[in-house]
Amino acid sequence: MLERLKKSLREAPIYKRGEYNYFIHPITDGVPEVRPDLIREVVTHIIRIANLDVDKIVTVEAMGIHIGTALSLFTDIPLVIIRKRKYDLPGEIEVSQVTGYSKGHLFLNGISPGDRVVVVDDVVSTGGTALAILGALEAAGAEVRDVIAVIERGEGAETLRENGYQIKTMVKVEADESGVTIIGENGCDT
Repeated sequence: MLERLKKSLREAPIYKRGEYNYFIHPITDGVPEVRPDLIREVVTHIIRIANLDVDKIVTVEAMGIHIGTALSLFTDIPLVIIRKRKYDLPGEIEVSQVTGYSKGHLFLNGISPGDRVVVVDDVVSTGGTALAILGALEAAGAEVRDVIAVIERGEGAETLRENGYQIKTMVKVEADESGVTIIGENGCDT
């Protein structure tokens, strides 16, 4: 299961960013290309493991967009993209996010009180972005039915659990100078 995803991760090049071994991958970076068979494998797996009794799919700009769009097309569930740009629409919620390697603001629109949502993203590493958007969704009055990340790296999933959230991931990885190592295959609560 998830053979294309695992193979592509093992082949991912490593880019050193300070002390951080950053892997470059189609799911997390859109580079070198996002292949339809890989997206289809990922989305088919999300459909198998996620609670999709929801009104909306929620994802974060930029690298959650291709996953969220494909999932929306497969399921006919509308997609809400948390954006990096402020639009000043009524009800817009500003989200402050801090990760292990960046900080900034995101903007949530399109969520109404009572909306049942599933959150999908490419990777959870520190958990900073996920914590921020889950808090914003709660502030908007949404009911988060499920949280799905394709790739789990670092302590982010544990941070989410410590804050009362459950997350489902597909593969757990580590990355060092020699490459990406798959250390677990999930598909259930981590």
